[in-house]
Amino acid sequence: MNVRPLYDRVLVKRNDEPNMTKGGIYLPETAKEKPIEGTILAVGSGRVSDDGDVTPLEVKVGDKVVFGKYAGTEIKVDGEDRLILREDDILGVID
Repeated sequence: MNVRPLYDRVLVKRNDEPNMTKGGIYLPETAKEKPIEGTILAVGSGRVSDDGDVTPLEVKVGDKVVFGKYAGTEIKVDGEDRLILREDDILGVID
């Protein structure tokens, strides 16, 4: 199944959270928080203004981004968790 985000939305794959802390303690799945970093898999065509002009997005496929903890909508694509969020929900791009 392919998902193509519309307008100013992006499809993000969350980065994997490490299983061990820096001190060497293993974390069970229930103790982990959802990561707030991810990689953009697909982008929409851009933001549509009131007069109908389309402004392209600042981010592109492959960018590593940071987003809000509770931002976006979680979906399943081919059995894997993905996140659809608006470009406004992205806090920054990781270089």
